[in-house]
Amino acid sequence: MNISEKVAYIKGLAEGLNVDDKIVNAILDVLGDIAKEISALNEDVDTLGDYIEEIDEDLGMLEEEFYGEDDCDCCDCDDDDCDCCDCDDDFVEVECPGCGDTICIDEDTDLDHVECPNCGAEFTCICDCCDEDDDEEECSCCHHD
Repeated sequence: MNISEKVAYIKGLAEGLNVDDKIVNAILDVLGDIAKEISALNEDVDTLGDYIEEIDEDLGMLEEEFYGEDDCDCCDCDDDDCDCCDCDDDFVEVECPGCGDTICIDEDTDLDHVECPNCGAEFTCICDCCDEDDDEEECSCCHHD
């Protein structure tokens, strides 16, 4: 039973028991009004939910028209923040030794003097092992080719 049906049931019980108490009848009337208001609010919420879905679909179409498709080209994911592959070859991700955040540096950055934009720490991205001629394709400490 919904709230309106429950209130109607209680009113029926009160009438069946010949309850003439004005306070009980007033409470039952208020409960009936509350049930009607809740029913109207539920209908409004459903209508607003449908409206929001329509707006979301329209916004999605506009974003696709305006921005174009931002799907990742190197895999099947459609996440704008794709971490499964290196979609942007112009930047290298490094971890700041000061704050631990991952920052992106471009090829024009002086690797001997990198400054973290988050905490301001200055550090170097050049290590001794990168100067060695190893047969490894990737450096074991900095993962740089």
